[in-house]
Amino acid sequence: MLELIPLIMFFTICGALMFGYPVAFTLAGTALVFAGFGIVSGHFDPALLNAMPSRLFGTITNYTLVAVPLFILMGVMLEKSRVAEELLENMARACGRMPGGLGISVIIVGTLLAASTGIVGATVVTMGLMSLPTMLKRGYHPSLATGLICATGTLGQIIPPSIALVLLGDVLSSAYQQAQMSQGIFNPTPVSVGDLFMGAVIPGLILVSLYISYILATALISPNSAPAVEEEESVSTRAIIASLLPPITLIIVVLGSILSGAATPTEAAGVGALGAMLLAWSKGKLSLDIIKEVTRSTTKVTGMVFTILIGASLFSLVFRGFGGDQLIEEFFADLPGGVISATLLVMLVIFLLGFILDFIEITFVVVPIVAPVLLTMGLDPIWLGIMIAINLQTSFLTPPFGFALFYLRGVAPDSVPTSDIYRGVAPFIVIQLILLGVLSLWPELATWLPQTLK
Repeated sequence: MLELIPLIMFFTICGALMFGYPVAFTLAGTALVFAGFGIVSGHFDPALLNAMPSRLFGTITNYTLVAVPLFILMGVMLEKSRVAEELLENMARACGRMPGGLGISVIIVGTLLAASTGIVGATVVTMGLMSLPTMLKRGYHPSLATGLICATGTLGQIIPPSIALVLLGDVLSSAYQQAQMSQGIFNPTPVSVGDLFMGAVIPGLILVSLYISYILATALISPNSAPAVEEEESVSTRAIIASLLPPITLIIVVLGSILSGAATPTEAAGVGALGAMLLAWSKGKLSLDIIKEVTRSTTKVTGMVFTILIGASLFSLVFRGFGGDQLIEEFFADLPGGVISATLLVMLVIFLLGFILDFIEITFVVVPIVAPVLLTMGLDPIWLGIMIAINLQTSFLTPPFGFALFYLRGVAPDSVPTSDIYRGVAPFIVIQLILLGVLSLWPELATWLPQTLK
């Protein structure tokens, strides 16, 4: 019975979160309750809790995590200053005359917004408020419009630079070092957030290309679902360039500096945050009220991320104190099929947990538990990180519990039934499953660029 305590802890966490309790305090509170019972019964060493202060100090002195509030500031500034909205309006005017043109505009703008924001909820809500009324007004079928917005909103999981990849890269770096040291390698090869960014470039571009191809195919097969807008007012090439060039340049500078090795993700995030503010100022959109709103939103999201990280750190400490890591390692070792079965099982568990947990909780709670075991079995950390990111992205789209569906339902008009949203995301779920399958067959799609640029 004692060896099952880690599993009981895990399922207790999942059950508490399903009742809507705050994530960070649920993680910490559950860990302390189990640790207390363990100390009283003599099955948990209280000295292990002495490691918590050093863990907290390691968190607050982690240079990589400084990128988190800076990337959040960059994305929120582009959103609140209406730079993204102006870009969508001009792109829609330019592409509206071609079949599926408005949908392609939504994909392009959503990709840029996802790259700068990296938070699924923020991107889905923003794109829903900006583009859904326009798409419905111009004749797009509700299921296609809602499915496209949900799918585009989840691109923040895989399009670098994103918060999800920053957090996942930091966790995988620690897990890879732990896996190598368990194999007797005491000079471990580092894996950085920049490596994960590089690994996500090709899969991210493939995914965006597949989305655009699907919209074009739908417009050709069923023109009434994604009609051209003949009466759309014209927009000059200069206006398009003026709205498109600055945000693209900002993202290229941020991502390019990381990929080229000219800057760390944290340094590039600082440049991105400053660049977003200068971009808003150059367009006359930077006011004191906007600065207050952006600062408030950035502080709120950052506080949530780091509070969850602290709670997850305590949960992980107690989980390992009860031998949870050894339990999982033994379970995976006994699975028939070896590393393939273990990987499939982990992906299935993460997919299901994506229904009830956000990517932040899964990154801080689940990945540190399973990743060291999988990496010890020989998986590439960059490939594993990209697979987890796309897997979560698919989970967030899948009915009936996908987070993206809930976010869009909250801002969609009552005239759009929930069933249309569910039907609309189905093709995009298939597209993402195809990409997962392709990455499984050709891991080089994720690992080639990091190996080439090193």
